[in-house]
Amino acid sequence: MARSGALAMVLVIAAVVALLAGSQADAVVTCGQVASNLRPCIPYVTGKVSALPPPCCNGVRSLNSAAQTTADRRAACSCIRSQASGISGLQPGRLSGLPGSCGVHLPFPVSTSTDCSRSVT
Repeated sequence: MARSGALAMVLVIAAVVALLAGSQADAVVTCGQVASNLRPCIPYVTGKVSALPPPCCNGVRSLNSAAQTTADRRAACSCIRSQASGISGLQPGRLSGLPGSCGVHLPFPVSTSTDCSRSVT
């Protein structure tokens, strides 16, 4: 009897690990891609330049095209959130308005306070 209980517990743990690993493996957008695509936007979101640099919008569009699945969008959201938190002089209004200024509609708000696990689908 104890053996079947232990076996059931092992199977449950294995199933949970497989589910968690699968959700991470589904994301193909990396933080490196996010950083590379959005690096040209830093002067704009920090107020160092008044006009959006064309490479910034190219990066926003490229990232939007790459993030096709919920896992991709959540990964991108998490990377944006964590990287934006480390940018000195960040102007939150410019960050949140970035997609719209580039003509891109995102299904989640761009902010350092976005809950990527709930707001992103």
